[in-house]
Amino acid sequence: MDYKKRYEEWLMGDFFDEETKKELKSIIHDEKEIEDRFYKDLHFGTGGLRGIIGAGTNRMNRYTVAKATKGLANYIIKQGEKDPSVVIAYDSRHFSKEFAQEAAGVLLKSGIKVYLFEDIRPTPELSFAVRETKSTAGIVITASHNPPEYNGYKVYWKDGGQIVDPVASELMEEINSISDFSGIQCLDGCSLDGFENIQMLGQEMDNKYLEKVKSLSLNPEAVEKEKDLSIVYTPLHGAGSKLVSRALKEIGFENVHVVEEQEKPDGSFPTVKYPNPEDNDSFELALKLAKKVDGDVILATDPDCDRVGVMIKTSAGDYYKLSGNQTGVLLAHYIFSSLKNKGLLKKDSFFVDTIVTGRMGQKIAEKYGVETVSTLTGFKYIAQQIRDLEDEGRKKFLLGYEESYGYLAGSFVRDKDGVIASMLICEMAAFYKEQGMTLYDVLLKLYQEYGYHKEELLSIVMEGKEGALAISNMMEQMRNNPPNTVADLKVTEIRDYMVYEGPIKLPKDNVLYFVLEEGCWFAMRPSGTEPKLKIYIGVVSESSVDAQQKIDSLSSHIKSILSYSG
Repeated sequence: MDYKKRYEEWLMGDFFDEETKKELKSIIHDEKEIEDRFYKDLHFGTGGLRGIIGAGTNRMNRYTVAKATKGLANYIIKQGEKDPSVVIAYDSRHFSKEFAQEAAGVLLKSGIKVYLFEDIRPTPELSFAVRETKSTAGIVITASHNPPEYNGYKVYWKDGGQIVDPVASELMEEINSISDFSGIQCLDGCSLDGFENIQMLGQEMDNKYLEKVKSLSLNPEAVEKEKDLSIVYTPLHGAGSKLVSRALKEIGFENVHVVEEQEKPDGSFPTVKYPNPEDNDSFELALKLAKKVDGDVILATDPDCDRVGVMIKTSAGDYYKLSGNQTGVLLAHYIFSSLKNKGLLKKDSFFVDTIVTGRMGQKIAEKYGVETVSTLTGFKYIAQQIRDLEDEGRKKFLLGYEESYGYLAGSFVRDKDGVIASMLICEMAAFYKEQGMTLYDVLLKLYQEYGYHKEELLSIVMEGKEGALAISNMMEQMRNNPPNTVADLKVTEIRDYMVYEGPIKLPKDNVLYFVLEEGCWFAMRPSGTEPKLKIYIGVVSESSVDAQQKIDSLSSHIKSILSYSG
């Protein structure tokens, strides 16, 4: 069915509510908008179902949420599991609570038990709760760090990790087989009242989760000695307001300052243009507060609190924003060295990064005898490695991280965790402060030992149907006519992950990875959640200045190859 017929079906059909029809009538003369809303269905990428809130098949709304949930319900029932159940959580975004309740109603009407969080919660607690309740699956309503006009829907499986193949592909087939919304019970309007097969989750689950988080502490004596470490935290109007500051206080920190203007959950994110801790602007109010209270560490979590960004005070008294890779290598060094010093570092330990993460973490792991496993982009693949290696009793998971501000220690959660990471980052800062060092001092010391590693992400934004085609063409250009040199560095190897067979078996993915001379590299992949072509660049050098020059040169040359002037 073409987009015009889909539009007319939604506009004229008896099943769709009047608010939806009113919205669609308002765009009746906007052909491009109609096409964008109906030319395709939302699909699962690295973050699941995600899109702009609004009416249409290519939008997040009660109908697309219900369709995805009915597909999940049908899939679960076909597995033949006795007494299946699903945990549902949501964040502070517009319609998150309503979408969560819609999903709950569809599941209940399908005969599946529901555990529904009573209020917003961090995404990692959803992962924990799936495991804790021994549920079949989990759903979290969130669009992570996307702008306020977005929302999303992520599915987790019984191990607590986001779905991967074959479950993901089989589930998508189930969802795509639903062509008639009128057959989805609950979409005609139903209340959750009266259902016996629903259980609300709240403080009891919070307490269980936080006890596990606190069990990851490596140097509690350092926290006790540096309990006055000045910590500034902003949840950026998201779900982190529930648990991050509580975790820090319960571990022993007594000088935690929350940014008041950003503490209250608000899906409009009124104080930031973009609720993403990767964005420097998201730290503006926190930095202002840090200067007022002499903050040692500044933390910012995204709306669903699975990512955390960090700024640290240097010995000179100014503030430095860590990249995702820098925070990752600091955590790797801190965790591996602390375990070794305490005699707790096991020979069968492993660390997981992704193919687009900086290479410095691997060098640190090698020094401490920790095996590195590199997987595809998306924390669901890190969770998959934990399941395959630790759950089978073969190895011990220590740490996983992505360059995009996602970190996980411990295995009771199977997704990146902003609560765990915040606690460990602050404990790490206290540990080194006791030794007279800032985290910036530690980072410089690591660079001296392992070389100056620097990474950069180049994002080419191409929106709409035409943008998706342009991104596809850029990938095919590089796949079919790859360069022999880039910025005077010879290409020594090309890995096309649609066909590449490495040391571990990975799913096929649309990623091109170019190995260059002098320890440099770059990789290209279309984003699974945003209309972007992402180009990751990594270099290593003997000095920070030379590393930046290499980055700039590579970035400029790659853009020229792609004929991109942005």
